Amino acid sequence: MQAYERLIKYAKVYTTSDPKSETTPSTKRQFDLANILVEEMKEIGIQDVKLYENCYVYGVIPATKGYEDKPSIGFIAHMDTAPAAPGENVNPQIVENYNGEDLTLLNGTVLSVEKFPHLKNLKGRTLITTDGTTLLGADDKAGIAEIMTACERIINENIPHGKICIGFTPDEEIGRGASKFDVKNFGAEFAYTMDGGVEGEISYENFNASAAIVEIHGVSVHPGSAKDTMINATNVGIEFDRMLPQGEKPEHTEGYEGFYYLESFKGNTDNAVLSYILRDHDACKLDSKKTTLKLIEKLLNEKYGEGTVKLTITDQYKNMAEHVKPCMHLIDNAKAAMEILNVTPVIEPIRGGTDGATLSYMGLPCPNLGTGGYAFHGEYEHITVEGMEIATNIIIEILKKYAE
Repeated sequence: MQAYERLIKYAKVYTTSDPKSETTPSTKRQFDLANILVEEMKEIGIQDVKLYENCYVYGVIPATKGYEDKPSIGFIAHMDTAPAAPGENVNPQIVENYNGEDLTLLNGTVLSVEKFPHLKNLKGRTLITTDGTTLLGADDKAGIAEIMTACERIINENIPHGKICIGFTPDEEIGRGASKFDVKNFGAEFAYTMDGGVEGEISYENFNASAAIVEIHGVSVHPGSAKDTMINATNVGIEFDRMLPQGEKPEHTEGYEGFYYLESFKGNTDNAVLSYILRDHDACKLDSKKTTLKLIEKLLNEKYGEGTVKLTITDQYKNMAEHVKPCMHLIDNAKAAMEILNVTPVIEPIRGGTDGATLSYMGLPCPNLGTGGYAFHGEYEHITVEGMEIATNIIIEILKKYAE
């Protein structure tokens, strides 16, 4: 089975995670994909396959005889999809010999070259898109599909290798993918996540990340007699957001520039809740963003009364760079593998995070490799068959490098 066929199969399984849940996994539906993967792993010939109560899937391909002394290498991807867009009833569409021009999806949504200029570079490829009503789920079911396909080829083609460790996690999209990952029993010395980005992308720097919840308690009275009495929680919420640096939003930043992202804003006169994520590659700059939020909380409480605004900040993950840089063979071998395949390595910082960030701090150095996808977390998400094939081949070539 080819990687893209696996993606289409996995994409149809509803696995959206839930940031409001306190359980692991955050949604039981993630077990639906986990159970499918367990059976498929066994059929392929992966050994010691286990599914744990928190929805972590592990498996091993033992080292080829005579290669037991080679480093044990892990490959990891996540099963959940982002709650930012609908993830149920996903209906992938295949466009063969894509012409590189605007593409109208089934519901009338236009995947436009103006909005996504890279589309013209995909001319002639086989494009996989959504139908316009859901996300696709290539983040990160493409990563799973590529790992599974590479494992199948490694086994069937008798490609010599050291010990290979496979891991699939829940809840990465809500920042908890590695929270219960068992690094010791996973068994790898080093690992890679296959999680988003174009084929050939290598990332070993990511955002430091925090989440912030702003709760606002208003005073509701009849609007006809509201003068000097009403405190409209919705208006206070708007005021809070406008006090943030307006140029430091995702839509205005790139590269190493961090941001404040207002994910949701719900409320009425009585109460309002604003949910933010804070991101920066520089830990000190992230701390400054937290300080800014705390200052705004203080100023608004001084203006409207103590207890009007309550801020809660939760740290999520850190930049993996300091743990990967001492293990630059991970990057060098990935680059060498790509060069064998005539793929130009693209080393870029992740403007987000992966399980690899947390795992690196847990003692498993774990940079990220691109899966060949674009425009994740929404109805514009797309990937190509050819890109997935390249990503699969990169996994195989990396394993060959470590077997040398």
